[in-house]
Amino acid sequence: MEVHLIKAQKRSVVGKQVKKLRVEGRTPAILYGHGVNPITIDLDSKVLWRLLTQVSGASLIALDVDGEEHNVLIRDIQYDVLTRDALHVDFLRVAMDETISTMVPIELVGESPAVTQLGCILVSGLNEIEIEALPRDLPDRVTIDISVLKTTDDSITVADIDLGEGVQILTDNEEVIAGIVVPAIEAEPEVEAEEEVLFEEVAEPEVIERGKKEDDFDE
Repeated sequence: MEVHLIKAQKRSVVGKQVKKLRVEGRTPAILYGHGVNPITIDLDSKVLWRLLTQVSGASLIALDVDGEEHNVLIRDIQYDVLTRDALHVDFLRVAMDETISTMVPIELVGESPAVTQLGCILVSGLNEIEIEALPRDLPDRVTIDISVLKTTDDSITVADIDLGEGVQILTDNEEVIAGIVVPAIEAEPEVEAEEEVLFEEVAEPEVIERGKKEDDFDE
């Protein structure tokens, strides 16, 4: 697997004073884990941002702290809710000869014939799975080809994933990663039969014209 390299330096600034570090373009972080006592560090924010766009929680990183290299995984990132800038990063130091469990993201690739040809809808389930392996065997991500989804009966589950020897999948095999559903067809509204309106024949009212008698007029 690819190992990403990033440099950091130890820091003595803690607490509210770390805001000054961020203003100076540095991101506070901490290194802990196998064989080390927790070390507070900081990194160049721009370099860190580029790294975070390339890695996942399962990516092995070579963290150089003042010339001393550590094999680490990213265990936690705190983001600014507005800017989405990284405010703090936790690096976990790992032993290369000891297995570790971590979450690995799932990436769907390709096109499903059931979608492109039959007009069905692709439904995604899990977006990550938990695996266990030696650090050097951890994949950055699990790539799933959805071109195998050809009919409405097809689906991809965890049981269909093969990551090779040395990688154990801890997520339940029956969990669905992707499947196909038929879009609901809206029933056309029924045209109600026009009710026949029966008009009763109404007798025209008799108009009684009360004419005045000729002798009622004085000539």
